[in-house]
Amino acid sequence: MKRYCFAFLALVLFSFVGSAQKLSANEVLEKAIAFHDPNGNWSNLKATFKVIMETPSRPKRTSIIAMDFPQQVFTLDVEQNGNTYAYSFDKDSCEISLNGSKDFSQEEAEEFRLNCERGNFMKDYYTYLYGLPMKLNDPGTQLNPEVQKKTFKGKEYLVLNVTYDAEVGTDEWYFYFDPSTYAMEVYQFYHDEDKKDGEYILLEGLEDINGIKMPKTRAWYVNKDDKYLGTDTLEKHQTK
Repeated sequence: MKRYCFAFLALVLFSFVGSAQKLSANEVLEKAIAFHDPNGNWSNLKATFKVIMETPSRPKRTSIIAMDFPQQVFTLDVEQNGNTYAYSFDKDSCEISLNGSKDFSQEEAEEFRLNCERGNFMKDYYTYLYGLPMKLNDPGTQLNPEVQKKTFKGKEYLVLNVTYDAEVGTDEWYFYFDPSTYAMEVYQFYHDEDKKDGEYILLEGLEDINGIKMPKTRAWYVNKDDKYLGTDTLEKHQTK
C-alpha cells in the first residue's frame, strides 16, 4: 500500500513540475503580477511611502516618495546628513527646493546634483523598481519567451530574461521568481554580461502599499565580486 502511495505522490509531483516547465514567459509574468498586484492597483496607484537607504560609506538617506498616477504627480523629499532637498513633478512641470527654499546657488545645485534631469532619473528609478514586476509589461520591454531555471544562493528559481528597445534602456535584466508562489525574490542586471559587470539585488520581506506587495528590503551587490553596496528599506509613511 505504501508503495502505491509513494508512486501516486511521485506522479503528482512529476505532473506539477511538468506543468511548471510548460509555462511560457508571459504566463510566469502573469502569475508574478497576480502575486504582487492581485487587484491590479498599480496603473492607478496613489500612494506615499518611505525608503531608507544605508550604505557602508555614506550617511543614511531617507526619502519620502509620493506617486499619483491618475494626476501625473510625483514628489520626492530627501533628507541626508542634515540637509533636505525635494523634487516635485506635476505633469510636465518640475520644481526643486533645497532646505525648504527654491532659491539656492549654482554651487549648491552642483553639490547636491539638483536639476530636473536628475529629478526625472530618480522618478523613473523609483517608479521602475517599486513597480516590478508590473513594469515588465511596459512598451519597449523585450521579454525572452524562454523560461530559465537557475539556482541562486542555493535556491532554484524560475527566471525571466528582459532586454529593452534602445530608446528605453541598454542593460540586460534577469528576474528570479519563487517557483511555487511566483514572488519576485532577486533581480540582476548587466551592462555587458560577458564582462560580468552590473549588480544583483536580493529582496526580502513584503510591504503592502495600497494593495501591492512591494519588497520590504533590497540589498545591492556587485555581480563580479559580490561586493556589498547597500540596503534600502521600504516603510509605510505615517503622515503627521
